[in-house]
Amino acid sequence: MARTAERRGKDETKAAEKKVKKTGKPAGGARGGITAPVTPSPELAEIVGGKDLPRSEVVSKVWDYIKKHDLQDAKDRRQINADDKLEKIFGKKSASMFEMNKHLSAHLTAKKE
Repeated sequence: MARTAERRGKDETKAAEKKVKKTGKPAGGARGGITAPVTPSPELAEIVGGKDLPRSEVVSKVWDYIKKHDLQDAKDRRQINADDKLEKIFGKKSASMFEMNKHLSAHLTAKKE
């Protein structure tokens, strides 16, 4: 018999609580990789805001900005035609959606702990 999602969640919670009691350290949780908070550069902060955000949220906000200002190329939707703010981030007038993350990485600083 397969466990339900609810049952599996309860089991994982129990295991985490047991580990916290045993080690005395707080549970880790998913705060690494794409969910780790990053600090945007001043240029990127004009688009996504100045506070620390997870990388996934930064990408989402940049896409919201692109769609709001209709910056995707009409013929090739994979191309992004940069306005003045995005040109500071991309370093050029146009970039593909696949290279966008590379350009964003240059404007994100991992939070030191």
